[in-house]
Amino acid sequence: MKLIRFGEPGSEMPGILDGENVRRDLSSVYKDWNYSFFQDGGFETLLGVADYSRFPVVPQNARWASCIARPGKVLCIGLNYSDHAEESGMSIPQEPIVFQKAANTVVGPYDPILIPRNSEKTDWEIELGVVIGKNARYLDDICSVEAHIAGYCIVNDVSERAFQLERGGQWTKGKSCDNFSPTGPFLLTRDAISDLDDLSMSLRVNGKELQKGNTGKMIFNVNFIIHYLTQFMTLEAGDLILTGTPPGVGLGMTPARYLIPGDVVELSIDGLGMQKQVCQKA
Repeated sequence: MKLIRFGEPGSEMPGILDGENVRRDLSSVYKDWNYSFFQDGGFETLLGVADYSRFPVVPQNARWASCIARPGKVLCIGLNYSDHAEESGMSIPQEPIVFQKAANTVVGPYDPILIPRNSEKTDWEIELGVVIGKNARYLDDICSVEAHIAGYCIVNDVSERAFQLERGGQWTKGKSCDNFSPTGPFLLTRDAISDLDDLSMSLRVNGKELQKGNTGKMIFNVNFIIHYLTQFMTLEAGDLILTGTPPGVGLGMTPARYLIPGDVVELSIDGLGMQKQVCQKA
């Protein structure tokens, strides 16, 4: 099943993608794909619906919103692809490197990338996103993780490298600018993924493929990451976890290459659709 949301910012509504192209409006039954929906059993009731044809079709010109409501947390794993760590000139982490992005960075998959004021180093990062399906705290073992996952989606972990690396402190400043987490176009429920450890990933800028990777190159796989995080904090239903990026980011190029207004960024992951963003000044 593919969960979507649609509508203008602040007025988004929940729906599903019926087949390949038909968006259906489920707002008459569900308020949103949010904490309450996942935690209070709405997700299970939705999975039990056999026929979605009775729900109205979303107008074709309706904006694609992020596939989940604003999460409580956006947690990210740094340097989680062995080939990306190599291009960054950094050693393989012994434990997951964890950082956060502001939750209000989550926007639609076709919304613009807003290049911040005074930015000269806005970069791209394609990532597999994981959405938590129910609260998870101190999970006993990795085998118990899957029951706490709702599904998977594409996220562009947009990053301003000067803010992140040259302005002191942690990485938050370079990760939390407006529109820095385009998410979607849909959330693919966990039952619909056949092999999470073999998903091809691609990111293009102005038609040129710059990132090409596979989830099989993760240092720490999804189940390990979720189990690991629950030993430090409670993961809440609807939280979004970003699992790292493959090589090919602008920071790792020689010379480095960063986004400018007018650039077009396109992302795709096997089974999870595609995103497209146009860069513009904030």
